[in-house]
Amino acid sequence: MTLPCFLSNPPTITRYSKPLPVEQPLFSIVIPSWNNVEFLKMCVASLRKNSRFKHQIIIHLNESNDGSKAWVEQNNLDYSYSEANIGICYAMNIARTLAKTDYLVYFNDDMYACPDWDYWLYEEIKKQSSSFFFLSATMIEPRETGNPCVIAPFDFGNDPRDFDEARLLQDFEHLEKADWQGSTWPPSVVTTLLWDMVGGYSAEFSPGMYSDPDFAMKLWHVGVRNFKGVGKSRVYHFMSKSTGKLTFKANGSRMFLNKWGVSTKVFARHYLLRGEQWLDELNPPVPSLRLKFVLLLNQIKRRLG
Repeated sequence: MTLPCFLSNPPTITRYSKPLPVEQPLFSIVIPSWNNVEFLKMCVASLRKNSRFKHQIIIHLNESNDGSKAWVEQNNLDYSYSEANIGICYAMNIARTLAKTDYLVYFNDDMYACPDWDYWLYEEIKKQSSSFFFLSATMIEPRETGNPCVIAPFDFGNDPRDFDEARLLQDFEHLEKADWQGSTWPPSVVTTLLWDMVGGYSAEFSPGMYSDPDFAMKLWHVGVRNFKGVGKSRVYHFMSKSTGKLTFKANGSRMFLNKWGVSTKVFARHYLLRGEQWLDELNPPVPSLRLKFVLLLNQIKRRLG
């Protein structure tokens, strides 16, 4: 099998971190960004405006051909920078080295943080008996995709130019959504201890497709059973403003199957119970005849390549 080659030359990497403030931040929020300066400005502004607590914000800038590096420097943000687009996996792992708190939050630059998004996540963190958890906020999206974990379709705009912030702030709390099972994607929070224990995002999934379920499977293998989506913690997601620009997308689904022996669909449906109402921590799936048959099909597909 030919291994995928994503980076043809060693990238030039820059890192900058300002001294910690007197008030210790609660979360280290990592935001990978690829020439999305207007979305990035709005994302950071929402975090500063709508967070209950003080946080460390870390940006990883891929390429920065749109003035985003100058903007980040002018706003005195912690950041890492690569002249080439190195994708989400490498970006997250580099930016993590700048984190100064016990909790690492992964945020997309095409997201707007609703008021108290962090409060509800932290309330959930305080209930945990150990560091072994993975929590996600709940996304509000303008289009219906069949994803049972999001609130959709509620269209508050597609980009900063037509974003109806006032209407979102008026309505977001009234959109019904209970806590849900099967969290694997941002905005997400794990302990930095757990992130380092499993080695962060796996570089073989660069530039990033299916790196989220791969990370979740690594967490599953070290004993994490709480993959909880927090219904009250909310962000507005403009949807695919970076991944939509990609011309190269590795076959992450096939890579996941080859690596773990099960498909992402089986992992989400039978292990994580994705989209079901959250009742308790998860248990390993019961080996029913249906599941055994599906796993056998996975093995056959894996061996056939």
